[in-house]
Order: sequence, then structure tokens, then C-alpha cells
Amino acid sequence: LLEKMADVSLKEAALIVGVVAACYWNSLFCGFVFDDVSAILDNKDLHPSTPLKNLFQNDFWGTPMSEERSHKSYRPLTVLTFRLNYLFSELNAVSYHFLNLVFHAVVCVVFLKVCKLFLDNRSSVVASLLFAVHPIHTEAVTGVVGRAELLSSIFFLAAFLSYTKSKGPDNTIVWTPIAVTVFLVAVATLCKEQGITVVGICCVYEVFIAQGYTLPVLLDTAVQILRGKGSIPFSMLQTLLKLIVLMFSTLLLVVVRVQVIQSQLPVFTRFDNPAAVSPSPARQLTFNYLLPVNAWLLLNPSELCCDWTMGTIPLVESLLDVRNVATLTFFCFLGSLIVFSLRYPGDSSKTVLMALCLIVLPFIPASNLFFPVGFVVAERVLYVPSMGFCILVAHGWKKLSNKSVLRKVSWVCLAAVLFTHALKTLHRNWDWESEYTLFMSALKVNKNNAKLWNNVGHALENEKNFERALQFFIQATQVQPDDIGAHMNVGRTYKNLNKTKEAEESYMIAKSLMPQIIPGKKYAARVAPNHLNVYINLANLIRANESRLEEADQLYRQAISMRPDFKQAYISRGELLLKMNKPLKAKEAYLKALELDRTNADLWYNLAIVYIELKDPTEALKNFNRALELNPAHKLALFNSALLMQESGDARLRPEAKQRLLHYVKEEPQDANGYFNLGMLAMDDKKDTEAEAWMKKAIRLQPNFRSALFNLALLYSQTAKELMALPVLEDLLRYYPDHTKGLILKGDILMNQKKDIVGAKMCFEKILELDPNNVQGKHNLCVVYFEERDLIKAEKCLVETLALAPHEEYIQRHLNIVRSKIASLSTTEQSSLPADGTAAAAEKKKSFQNSKEVKNEQKTPQTTVDNDKGHSKNKKLTEKNNIDKVTPKKSTKEIKDIEKKRVAALKRLEEIERILNGE
Repeated sequence: LLEKMADVSLKEAALIVGVVAACYWNSLFCGFVFDDVSAILDNKDLHPSTPLKNLFQNDFWGTPMSEERSHKSYRPLTVLTFRLNYLFSELNAVSYHFLNLVFHAVVCVVFLKVCKLFLDNRSSVVASLLFAVHPIHTEAVTGVVGRAELLSSIFFLAAFLSYTKSKGPDNTIVWTPIAVTVFLVAVATLCKEQGITVVGICCVYEVFIAQGYTLPVLLDTAVQILRGKGSIPFSMLQTLLKLIVLMFSTLLLVVVRVQVIQSQLPVFTRFDNPAAVSPSPARQLTFNYLLPVNAWLLLNPSELCCDWTMGTIPLVESLLDVRNVATLTFFCFLGSLIVFSLRYPGDSSKTVLMALCLIVLPFIPASNLFFPVGFVVAERVLYVPSMGFCILVAHGWKKLSNKSVLRKVSWVCLAAVLFTHALKTLHRNWDWESEYTLFMSALKVNKNNAKLWNNVGHALENEKNFERALQFFIQATQVQPDDIGAHMNVGRTYKNLNKTKEAEESYMIAKSLMPQIIPGKKYAARVAPNHLNVYINLANLIRANESRLEEADQLYRQAISMRPDFKQAYISRGELLLKMNKPLKAKEAYLKALELDRTNADLWYNLAIVYIELKDPTEALKNFNRALELNPAHKLALFNSALLMQESGDARLRPEAKQRLLHYVKEEPQDANGYFNLGMLAMDDKKDTEAEAWMKKAIRLQPNFRSALFNLALLYSQTAKELMALPVLEDLLRYYPDHTKGLILKGDILMNQKKDIVGAKMCFEKILELDPNNVQGKHNLCVVYFEERDLIKAEKCLVETLALAPHEEYIQRHLNIVRSKIASLSTTEQSSLPADGTAAAAEKKKSFQNSKEVKNEQKTPQTTVDNDKGHSKNKKLTEKNNIDKVTPKKSTKEIKDIEKKRVAALKRLEEIERILNGE
């Protein structure tokens, strides 16, 4: 490439690059807008975790080419450059815009080299400068997805330059440049489809420029041969050979391209390109009128618009339409240029011919002549055709400037055009700063395009400004009353505003606009796949009402009947069936969806959730693992599979569970749940210091994290740091005053560590206010009465507690202890009272011993812990220092083992509660 550019001086290249930088520096401050969202932000093919082969299996937007919803735009090399951007800067828009600016500068410099083949140096620089500053290019340069045009243009021009070297001395054929040309054409086509049109330009160049034929000469030769008065000249045979090689290679590329799209054209609707579905003559008249519209944009780029679909350009439905005059004028002018360039020899006609080739041939794929496209007008597809336009302008300027009378005027006009175009480009770049600025600028040009109103609404919706978004969506429905998508947008916004009734009405209108099923006609070919989402959205709305679940299911089934390959309908129906407590049917729905797409990590994740509902944790874990194989960063799969491993009780799974949670917190550093569960794992592994650190991290992120607060307090309690637990419990009870286990733990610490009987009593009384039948709280209040030496009240309290839990042996035992104490005190009082307070001291000691029992009891939950967790209903009392020695004294080791089991049981219960409560 450097050798080809050898005759472009460094000064000229620097001038071109400097002008490009001056015009496009502010594009670096723009974000991802419009099509960039689908091609960059939502495209998984950019992620390093996606296999490189996917780039060659999917379309430009990351959709598999085999899917009907694919746009069939196959540009893997362009996506590869996006992937390189992502590798270095992920989703930092600056690097993407900078690379686009660099590519545009490269195109301008290579274009200068091409211009020098047909123009003098000064005119070539003028053409290149005009190309560099032309405002029509802002969509291709400032819009990141326009990189397809830029890359394709680089290889397009390089292929042409290579072909110009295929003519050797004495008109011999040099095959190496031809081979390079074929290779570069293939590369250009892999950047964007229009790259293949350079073959046509090479053919025209070979016949009319390299060989110097004119149309009259070719016709005379053909007539002579047909009359048998002559043979084909050797030079013409060589030319034919070269053209055959070029055409054969092109045909091969076309066959491969057709195979890639699997012989299917993309599905577009009448909203994308109204003329494509219009009857004759409106279709032909409109398509022909679009040609002068595009020419006018090149000539006068004052009113630019990012979206020319829908009602932007009304259909030309009659021969009497005044716009047909513009069409006629355009074809007359184009025809005169073609006649001039083909009929007359000379450098001027050759320049005009090559300029026309650059204008016409690259535009053919977007012209609707051979197949419909998904737009009416698109400014970015004029990127290559504008090269021919710039050559024509520069050639015309050269003619004027050579006349002494017009020389000064021509220079002044040139300077004015370059300056105003540069200013317009600079100003136009700011329109691409955000989606809101882009679509608002488009609405200033065209208010008849419902898509623009919808897109402004989407931009406002992304900013959570639903009220204003609704106004734009409603305006879209007024501009285009039969726009299904606009009514869906209105419905969704009403839903976001919690106006369910209005949302349902809008969805019903959208549903009524759907094409009706016609027997024998394929439904899929008559509707955009995304419009079928109206059934999904409506079902999702009404299923919030428990009484309408069957109605929602009917909508999902209706969508599936219309499109048996409608994957999202199966997914949404699976979620609904789970809600309806029909896990087996949900499993069927997800398995059907997996038949359509086995590479969807979300589907494997959803199937795992179904297996959890079916009480099959082994299969659930297998499906979580499949989801993670497809997407190692699948956050929900990481989190829930780690929880499943943790809940299994299998110590061998804990290291992997920890690794997944560590990966999860890396992906979601602001989610306190990840840190909390890391803390729970550390508690399982008896790593108390590590557990404390994770719990504190969770609480810092979410100060009112109920489970983290309680388990941190419990951790302090079981590691002899009861006083450190108190402030944590204060925080917990400030956020959740009715947290029963927190009140029990606080009461225990106050009674046993702080000796604050009054404070403990308040905790237990609070529990009974919340739940008068709470056995544990009532029992511990009985112990408080015992500590207060109110034995009669303690006895009455224990009798009431025993009535609540008659089968709890420890309550009966404690009641016997109290009654024994009452009896012994009665005997003592009948004899004599101690003078030195020894009995009082002994009484206090026994009270303290009994309070230790309460300490042990409070750590044991009163409910049955799930058997899945490896626990059954626990006994309620550890016999640590029994007063009446009813049972033998247990060893310290036994006591510790029982204590550990009870602590684990309570911790598991708290975790289950957290999961059930959605914390």
C-alpha cells in the first residue's frame, strides 16, 4: 500500500489528515447512538469470551445468519475491528470514534492517489479535500457502525489501484496484481457487501481507460466480426481473458455470499421501506425519484437526517406528481454525461466516465433495483458514490479555473464550499453526541417519520423520563396510526407509569393491527418478528393479575402458533408456568426453546431454576454449569449455582462455590448479596476473620442488609465477642424492630454479658407483643422472672409456655426446677433466714447458671430447619450446669459439639429466610 501511495507527497498527506482531524475532532466526544447500540453495546460477538468463529457465523448485529430475524448483513472483518476496540477499551466510545477518524483519513489519502490517475495534482487535492469535509460523511464517520463503509472503502480503492498495475509492457497481462485485486475485493466484501462492486469499476477501467476503447469503436468491431469481415484483435482477446477472470471470481464471491445468507433475504416491513411493498407504478416512480433525492443530498447537504424510513418521503403514486420532473431532469443529466464519456475519446471523457462509475456502481446494492433494502435513503451508503461526485466537481472546477475570466471566482467559490462544508460537518458531529440530540435534530428536518418520534421517546425512556417519552410515543401513533411498534411503545410506557389499564388498551390496539393468519400463506413472511412481541408484552402485563394467568398463557400459545420458532414465547411461557406451579410444563417449554437455540445461556439457566422447583438440585447444577460454559460471566448462574453448592452441605463443593462468588462480585461489585454469601461460606469453613470481613463489606454496601447484620452479630456471639455484637444488633433492630431472632440474641447478651436484666426483659416482652405464642421468647422471659427472684411469676409463665409446647421436655424440666426451688425456699423460711446472705449469694449463682441455659437455648431455632440442609428439628436445651442434676453433666467437648450444631442450624434458618424474603 505504501508503494502505491509513493507519488502522494508527505505534504499532501499531512494536509488531508489535518483537515480530517479539524473536521472530526469533536466526534471523539460522542457516544454510542442509534444503530451503535445494537452493533456495539448489545453485540456479544465483541466480548473476548465469545469464540472468534461466531464472527463468521453471525451477522453484523450478532444475530446468527440462520435466524429469520437476521438482517443478513455479513461483515465479520468490521466486527473484528470492534472486537479489537473492546479488547483495549471495552465500551469506551472514544477509542471507537478515534479509529473511525483514522480510517476516514486513510480513505481520503488513498482516494487522493486514485484521483491522480484521472486528474492533475491540484484538482486531485481539491477532490480529496472536498471528500474529506463533505457533511454527508458524518453518518459514516461519526456513527460507529459507519466503520463498515470506511473499511470497505479502503480495500475497495486498494483493489482498484492494484488492478491498474495489471497491464504490462506491450499490453501484456500481469497476473499478480489481478490476484491481489481478487483478494482485496473479497476482503472489502467481508467489510461491507458493496465492496464487490469494485469489480465493475475495474472492468470499465480495463475497456475504456487501459485499452482506450470508445463505444463507437466497440460497436464497429462487433459489427465487423458479426459480418465475418474480421477477427477479434489479440489485445481484445487479452482484455476478454482478464474480464473473464474478474467476472468468474466475482461470481464465486456471489455464490459464497448467497450460501452465507442461506438463500434467504431479510424480512423488512412496509414501515422500513414503504415503496418496496407498494403496487405499480408507485413502486417504480418512487424508487426512481429516490435517485435525484440522493443526488441532491450530495449537491446540497444542508438538511441531513439519520433516518429516512417510513413517511419521510411520501410515495410518488401518479405520473402527474410534480416530483417526476426532478426524476426526469436527473436522468437527462446523467444520460448526457454517459453519452459524453462513452462516445468521445480524450482525458476529459475518461475522467467523467470513471467518476460516473464510482457514483453509480457502488450505489446499485442500495438502489432497490435488484432486491428491497431496509431503508428509503441512507446517508452512509453515499460514502463511496460521493467519491465520484467529488471527482466530477474537481474536474468541473479545473475547467472553470483554466479560464482567466473565471479563475478568481472559481477559487473564491471553492474556498467558500470547502469552508462551509467543514463548518457544517463540525456542527453535524454534535448531533451524534447522544440519541436525544441525534433524533431531535432529525425531527427538525422531518416530522412525518414516526420512527423518529419513537426514537426520541426511547432516548427519554432510557433517562427514566417516562412522562415526556409518552408524549413522543403518542405523537408517533398519530403520525403513523398503523405503526404496531409505536402502540407497543405507548403500552410499555404506560406500564412503567403504573397505568395498567391504559397499557393494556394500547397493547390491544397493537394486537388488532397485526396481519391476520391466512390459510396456506406463511405468516412469518408478512410481519416483522419483533412485532410478535406484542403478545409477549400483553401477556407479561396481565399475568401480574393472579386471576388472569390462563389468559396470559393463551397469548403465549397464540404467538407460538403463529411462529413455532418464536423462542421468546417459549421462554416467557416457561416463566409463567413456573408461576402457575406447573414445573413439568415449564420444563417442556424450555426444552422446546433449547431445540431452537442451544447456545443461549439464559435458557440453560432458566431450566436450572425449573429443576430446583422439581427438587432436583443435581440436574439444576448441571444446567447452571452449561449456562456458565456458554457464558462464563453469566451473573445469575454464578450466584445461584454457588448458593446451590453452598446449600448442598458438601464441603468438597465449597471451593468452587467460593470461586464463583468471587467472580460474581467482580462482575457485580455493588451487590451486597455476593459478599454476604462469601461470608456465609467462610462461616461454614470456620474462617471467622474472613467471614467478618465479608459481612462488613456487605453491610457497607447495604447498611440495612437484614441477614448480614444478624449473621455478623451471631458470628461475634459465637466467637466470644458478644459485646461487639450489641451495636450490630442495635442497627438491625433500628431497621427491623420486629426481628425476633435479633431480639432473642440481644436479650441473651444483655442478660449474660451486660447483666442488664431490665434490657433483656424488654427484648423478650417485645417478642411476645409481636407473637404471643413465641415459645422461645416466652420461655426466656420466664428465666428473666427467675433472675428477678419472682418464682411464682416464673412458675406461672412456664406453665403457660408448656401449654404452648406441651411436648417440649426442657420446659417441663425447668418448671420442675422452679417448683423445687419454691418448695425449698418455703422450707428454709419455716426454719430461719440466713444472717450473712449466703443463701442470697447461692440463689444468685443458681440464677446465673440458669441464664447460661437460656444463652444456649436462644441460639436454637424454634422451627424445623429444611431437611435439605442436613438438619432436623433440634432439641431446645443444652444441659450445661443443670440446677437439679436431673441428667448427667455433659463433657465440655459434647457441649461444644451441640453448640456448633445449633449455631449452624440457626444460621441456615436465617439464610433460608433471606432467600424466601428475596433479600
